[in-house]
Amino acid sequence: MGPDLLTALDEARDVVRSRRGAPPSVGVVLGSGLGSFADGLDELVKIPYEAIPNMPRSSVAGHAGNLCLGRLAGREIACMQGRVHGYEGHSPSRVVFGARLLARLGCRCVLLTNAAGGVAEDFRPGDLMLIVDHLNLTGQNPLVGPNPDALGPRFPDLTRAYDERLLEAARQAAASETLAIREGVYAAMLGPSYETPAEIRMLQKLGAHAVGMSTVLEVIALRHMGVPVGAMSLITNLAAGLSGTLLDHAEVQAVASRSAVRFAGLLRRWIGLAAEVGSK
Repeated sequence: MGPDLLTALDEARDVVRSRRGAPPSVGVVLGSGLGSFADGLDELVKIPYEAIPNMPRSSVAGHAGNLCLGRLAGREIACMQGRVHGYEGHSPSRVVFGARLLARLGCRCVLLTNAAGGVAEDFRPGDLMLIVDHLNLTGQNPLVGPNPDALGPRFPDLTRAYDERLLEAARQAAASETLAIREGVYAAMLGPSYETPAEIRMLQKLGAHAVGMSTVLEVIALRHMGVPVGAMSLITNLAAGLSGTLLDHAEVQAVASRSAVRFAGLLRRWIGLAAEVGSK
């Protein structure tokens, strides 16, 4: 049997701190094709996941698998270049280990990003959607099992899963960048197969605006630890049955790559405003 969760997190934290001792104020998780943002941090220290004890490694294209530490606009930042997913065979507790590590390193808020399929019929590839709520349709929850009371309560409330201060900070960041952003509900599915057209019609009736295979379990784990969360989706494709074409992960990466500069400008401003939220 491996170490318990608290011990595993602290082993990982201690190794990371040995590489850069300054605690980060904001944590960022970078989704498919968005990892290049972290390469622009000042005083960059890049730690491969395999060099961090107990840290799971991603096997998915577009997820480089590095923890990047550095400074942005004078603030200490920790960025995960990629994440792991349940469809890779990881348990829910492993899926959220990286997000929990960001909190254990001292991040006072965490911003999550992902590539998602557009479910709302007026969405287009390249749109940015601020997540205001979610549907957990993965059939999984990282809090199942014994509750480590030192991390959080047995029954955390998710009424305000997405922190209103961070939502407003994202709106301000978008206005500063003169970018239009959408807002909506993100539906998380287990994957790895894309959804059927019938499933997309179901999601539309349930009130979803975008669909993906990540993020929600991380949100649950972070809110369990009392960490404020914001999240944003880059719409990289229209969901099944909405575009008339077949879905392809290479398309997801291509749209993410084309949108990287625009997304990076918004994310940079959002992080700066989020740091102010986290300090209060």
